[in-house]
Amino acid sequence: MSSTLTRSSRPRFHDVGLSVVVPIFNEAEVLPELYRRVRTVLAGLGVPYEIILVNDGSTDGSWQQILALGSADPRLKAVRLSRNFGHQLAITAGVHASSGRAVVVMDGDLQDPPELIPALCAKFEEGYDVVYAQRRSRDGETAWKRLTATLFYRLVRQMTTLAIPVDTGDFRLMSRRVVDELSRLQEHNPFLRGLVTWVGYNQTAVLYDRDRRFGGRSKFSTARMMKFALDGITSLSSRPLRLLSHLGVFFAAGSLVLMAGVIAYKLSGGTRIIQGWTALIAMILFLGGMNLMALGLLGEYIGRIYEQVKGRPLYLVQDRVNFDANVPSHPGVEHSADAGVVG
Repeated sequence: MSSTLTRSSRPRFHDVGLSVVVPIFNEAEVLPELYRRVRTVLAGLGVPYEIILVNDGSTDGSWQQILALGSADPRLKAVRLSRNFGHQLAITAGVHASSGRAVVVMDGDLQDPPELIPALCAKFEEGYDVVYAQRRSRDGETAWKRLTATLFYRLVRQMTTLAIPVDTGDFRLMSRRVVDELSRLQEHNPFLRGLVTWVGYNQTAVLYDRDRRFGGRSKFSTARMMKFALDGITSLSSRPLRLLSHLGVFFAAGSLVLMAGVIAYKLSGGTRIIQGWTALIAMILFLGGMNLMALGLLGEYIGRIYEQVKGRPLYLVQDRVNFDANVPSHPGVEHSADAGVVG
């Protein structure tokens, strides 16, 4: 391993070469194996490292396991959020708490193999600021899951103005300058894989085969994927609103053509009753549905504006474990009054 991860050009809180951030939500079955594999991989890199586990309101004993692991390993740091704030904000909290020259984000279910981290670091050493892991295959998932995931990535890519890599989740390595830029954004409904693309800099992919879950059940249902797609589209683009305006122009033009035809028919002396009441009712119902859909989409954008302008903290931290007491909190983030900081 070269000195890229250990250089001291931008010192922060410690001399940490690599931070690994993992959001945890009810992963008690997976935590011991997750910790073992991540620690083994990082030990082989030969650079100073830290593992940051973010407990996102788990109710299955995950936090107790994290405390036990942290008590035996000071390089394992933990952030306990005051409740479940969601996957994206849990990642955000971990990224804010990181201090490495490079930061790896991965999920806690071991579908993202820790053994890929050296390959990500190798690309980082070549000069890339973002190295994202792009899936070649998805083991252990149903055909429906694979289909909806495929549609999800392509829909988000088409509906936004950014070239977001397809078949790519949050598993990636980011340089410190990318992390610092992301930390400035302060979005209440973040879509991190899109925001990383928005930040720019030099980005490349490392292909891998995604593993099946090591244990437990997936928390990402079809409904959550649909909401996630909506968050991504509304957070990165106003293209849906523009499409609605184009659709409105299309129907308005169509109605003018139809009206002109009816007027021409009357002026030419036509008296026969025009047939087509069924089609007329169908068209009225269709246009009514389109209007309601347009109002709903406008409501989604307005709701996100409402959440953003209230200025509430992105998340609340209840406890921090194995962090130095002099590490400052990130702007816009609140800590509970009794939050513990274990040095």
